[in-house]
Order: sequence, then C-alpha cells, then structure tokens
Amino acid sequence: MAEHVLLVEQESDWQSGFPRLPVVTARDYLAGGELATRKDLRVINLCRSYRYLSVGYYCSLLAEARGHKVIPSVRTIQELSSREIYSLETEELDALAQRLLRRRKASALTPTAYELTICFGHCDVPSLQPLARQVFETFRCPLLKVEFRLQGTWRIGAIKALPITAVPSEGEGSFFVALEGYLTQRWRGQRARLAYRYDLAMLHDPEAQMPPSDKKALALFVRAGKALGVNVELIQRKDYSKLAEYDALFIRETTRIGHHTFRFAKKADSEGMVVIDDPDSILRCTNKVYLDELMAAHKVPRPKTLVLRRENLMDAAVQIGYPIVLKIPEGSFSRGVFKAADRAELIRIAGRLFKESDLILAQEYLYTAFDWRVGVLGRKPFYCCKYLMSPNHWQIVKHESDGRYAYGDAETLAVEDAPPAVIRTALKAADLIGDGLYGVDLKETADGPVVIEVNDNPSLDAGVEDLVLGDELYRRLIGEFVERLDRRRAGKK
Repeated sequence: MAEHVLLVEQESDWQSGFPRLPVVTARDYLAGGELATRKDLRVINLCRSYRYLSVGYYCSLLAEARGHKVIPSVRTIQELSSREIYSLETEELDALAQRLLRRRKASALTPTAYELTICFGHCDVPSLQPLARQVFETFRCPLLKVEFRLQGTWRIGAIKALPITAVPSEGEGSFFVALEGYLTQRWRGQRARLAYRYDLAMLHDPEAQMPPSDKKALALFVRAGKALGVNVELIQRKDYSKLAEYDALFIRETTRIGHHTFRFAKKADSEGMVVIDDPDSILRCTNKVYLDELMAAHKVPRPKTLVLRRENLMDAAVQIGYPIVLKIPEGSFSRGVFKAADRAELIRIAGRLFKESDLILAQEYLYTAFDWRVGVLGRKPFYCCKYLMSPNHWQIVKHESDGRYAYGDAETLAVEDAPPAVIRTALKAADLIGDGLYGVDLKETADGPVVIEVNDNPSLDAGVEDLVLGDELYRRLIGEFVERLDRRRAGKK
C-alpha cells in the first residue's frame, strides 16, 4: 500500500486542530535522509508557493527525481506559471464553463466575473462539480482558484495555485473532506515509464455508440504493443494535458474538425509525435466537398457529383436525375446521408441540410448489394472487406429516428483475392490524402470501380476487419508506429 506524505512550508501551516495525517516540512523533505529512500511514496505538496526555484518548486522537482509520485508535478507547475501556457489547455474547459455558468441565475454572479475554489477536484457548488473535476484533471494541483470572465461567453480568465494558508476557516471542512477522498483514491498521476521502447497513447471514448474499434480490438492493440516493445495506453479526452508524455498517438475515436480529436492530432503533431491520423488527413477526409474536388482534380473515378448551394439546388435534378443522394459535408457511419426520390424530397431534405452547411453534396445513386472497403496503411493495402447493405435498406448502416441503428453483414477477404482494379483505385485515392491509415469505400459498376469516400479513421473491429489477418493486423499497425519512431530516432523523415 502506498504511503502518503503532506509537505508544508512551516510547521505552523498545519494547525493544531487539523486532522492527524503524515505531515512533513519542506525543509525536512529536501534534506533527504530516510524520506528520500522510501519507495512507493505519494507526496502532496502544500507549500506556500510553487514559483520557479522556490522551496515548493524544489519539493516537486526532487520528488520526481526520487521516483515519488507528487502533485503538483513540475509540468503542472510550469503550466500554471503563465497564462500564455495554461491557456493552451483550456479550450475544452471554456466550453464546459460556458454551458454550466450560463445556466446559473444572474443574481449568483457578478456581471462579468466569477471565482471558484477547487480542492482536489471538488468545489462547494454542486452544479459546477463537473467543471471542478475537469479543471483538476487538466491541472492536477491540490488547491486552485479559477477566475471566469464573461466576454461574450464565459471563459477562464486566470488559474492560480493556492497555498493551504489561503483556506479560510469556514472552508476547512470542505478542504479536509476533499483531501480525505483524494487520499483514498488510486493514484492517477504521471505514469511511470516501463521497460518499453516507446509509449503509444490510444485515444478512445468508452461511451461512444459506434466507435471505430470495439473493446476487444483495443485490447488486441495493447497486446500487440507489448509483443513489439510498445507500451500502448488507452487515454480519453480528459487526458489532453498529459499527451506530450507519449511518443505517438493513435486516434480510435470518430474524428471531426472543431472536435477534441482534431485538437489531439494537432497537439501531437506540434510536439513532434507520430500520429495516426495526422491533422492534414483529418482535414482532407472529414469534408466530403474537399474530397470531391480532390478526386475530380486527379481524375479518380467517382459517381456523378455536384456541390450544391441554395441557388443551384435544382441543377441536381437536371444533371444527375432521381433518385439523388444528398450528403452533409461532415458525416460518418452513414449519418448525414439521405436519398431524395423526387423534387419534393429534394427540396425538403436539402432545406434541412442547408441549415447546417452552406454547401452540400449531391451524388448519383448507385445501388449495389455491398460496398468495398480497402484499408490502406502507409500507402500499402492493409485489409479488404465487403460491407453489405443493412437489411431492407440502401445503406450499410440504417439509422432509426429513435437513435437505434443496424449494420449490414461484412465479409473479409485477403487483399490478393480482391479485384485488382478495386485495389488500384483505392490506392490512388488514398495516396492523395497522405501516408496514414485510411479506409477507402468503393462501388463496382459496369464501367469499373468508383470511389465513394475516403475515411481517415476506418473501423478496425475484432472479428470483422481482422478476420483474415487475425493478430497480424494489430501487429502490423503497431509495427508501422515502431518503424516511424525508429526513423525519427535515427534522424530520418
């Protein structure tokens, strides 16, 4: 069982009426001795200041050097030292603050500012508890004062670490309740590096209804990583602040622009990490208007397609003919895709889609019993599947109005058993996007295969895409990360 020690700057900082806990002065901790040699020690640094080269700063610095688990870490201290630094991490917190603070009665707020004190992720305002917890997950510091400012929307204006001496007498009860709760939790600080060549973060959402990889596939990625000397760790949206601790990022959430998946990709790329899929691939794949222009410019075969504005809506009927497939530029898993059988449906569906986007896509309706999906990794074919249409439906996934959905069946083939023209066309399309992991969807027609779309975050589920390769599918993908990391380590691109 891990031992705890609380560090205070002066003995008097831990008052006589406070709970009996293992409290040590910073001076004694810094002196070394028996404390320095303890293993499995959890240090809670409650010093009066964490400024650079202060006693509090050195306590966290030496704790990390001694292998002790400490909050705040030196990284957190550095992040909190400057608004220019911590503001890089607050975008998601700002969005949550806006949602929660705008619901509160105006009388509870000053006109333009509101302050919240957070003790180990807890606050005294129940409605703001989700915000307090998220702030603590981002900046793991015992005591924080967060100032929110109303500038059109509620945003974080300032974050400041507080010393224990700043806790007022009326707030001591809440502080000790939060402290006791924290002491009984499993440690969730910086992870220790094990004997692995590399550390790979795999971003996922355990609550997603239609994730790109199911739980079994995620576990198989972790196992493949161990076999290749890669520590694969599942991370979530709340782990954004510790992303730079890893060597690489593998996104296993459905990506979107303006979404935390894109922010993760951008941050990983800016940190020099290997990331699949990279920000450019997400930008290129998630917008179907961009994809259509790209495929047209490079003469990749595709169905008849028009980019529609409100004023040229009826061009679709003239140039394509009914039925017409209408698509919102950003969509996945057959969402945002509709079929208009006549003029009335065209006007009705397009009117709804134009509320979301100034441009929409109209495409020739090509019914086939299945779509080809060719997985491409590092500009090479990776796997090949037939995705059959959902029963009594014209799409692979049938979405019901109540939120339910139904998939069609899938058949997985060896790449060499797929029609060569399908593979060639898929590679041509994927090559225009980049060298990441893509799923190219195609239909076979009398004139040859046509590309429907390229997905930057294709499904990799146990028992489906891995049906031919088995565990080799997971080893190849983790192996791609290893090759890229090895090249970077050797100074090659």
